[in-house]
Amino acid sequence: MDIQEILNRTDRFAANAGCRITEVDERHAIAEMTVTAEHLNGGHVCQGGALFTLADLAIAALMNHSGQLTFGISNSIMFVSSAKEGDLLRAEAVHVAAHPKIPSVEVRVTNQDDRLICHVTGMGYRKNMGITDK
Repeated sequence: MDIQEILNRTDRFAANAGCRITEVDERHAIAEMTVTAEHLNGGHVCQGGALFTLADLAIAALMNHSGQLTFGISNSIMFVSSAKEGDLLRAEAVHVAAHPKIPSVEVRVTNQDDRLICHVTGMGYRKNMGITDK
């Protein structure tokens, strides 16, 4: 089973938020989500936590692509513009440093018009175990 199948099945929080991994390889990972009414905040735009969840799923897919369990240890998000109901959001994660123990990535979350919604950076810590180990 590959990392895309594993995370789409086991990351229940992301799945319940409507996020899914659509592509992953050693260079990048893509996760997508359509903004629904359930994602909106009091200002009637997509809530920041929903955007972060989407980006975090792309980060997890890229960092865990090798099959070695990697957890996030630091993340930062910069909101650039708002997403609205009906927007199809795409989070693409790419390596900044593919360090064997402490990888770092950056994510661009864009909408269907390729407008930048937010930028996320993340750092992880690789454990000495496989992602499917218990």
